[in-house]
Amino acid sequence: MSMNLVPKKLFFTRGVGVHREKLQSFELALRDAGIATLNLVSVSSIYPPGCRIIPRSRGEEMLEAGQIAFVVMSRQESNEPHRMLAASIGVAVPRDRRMFGYLSEHHTFGQTEKEAGDYAEDLAAAMLASTLGVEFDEDQSWDEKRQLWKISTKIVTTRNITQSAVVGRHAKWTTVLASAVLLLG
Repeated sequence: MSMNLVPKKLFFTRGVGVHREKLQSFELALRDAGIATLNLVSVSSIYPPGCRIIPRSRGEEMLEAGQIAFVVMSRQESNEPHRMLAASIGVAVPRDRRMFGYLSEHHTFGQTEKEAGDYAEDLAAAMLASTLGVEFDEDQSWDEKRQLWKISTKIVTTRNITQSAVVGRHAKWTTVLASAVLLLG
């Protein structure tokens, strides 16, 4: 029996929580993301070879309370009124499905959801591009790099999931999170 724990599927999820207590704010964000009942194990950012991205609804059907679940998670929190928060996961998948890709985590203050998402996607694509030997100029705009990576035919897709929020004037803790949940079965 092989003991290799190579995930075959993953799904993306995101959530936001607001509470006067920091920990409860995180718990509410986990609930919003649908992963509060799991024992989460944080892993680094490799998109497994042959892994398939499935819809959140299908992934949630494969989970049971108390299960140990491997996740790549980005999280940001604050209780500073009017502070803009964002947490994002980017993914870059190689055309050759036998190769691994990259997931990236990005959490920030002051970026819009689109800015944070584009940045996370860019990070994942840059890591994959450098592994595949695709030349690129880090100072190029995101759109220029995206065109170059598409032309290279080595990167098939990039995408992101991002959650943003603005802390209300009530100064309650606000937590945003984005996660890739890796499934073994």
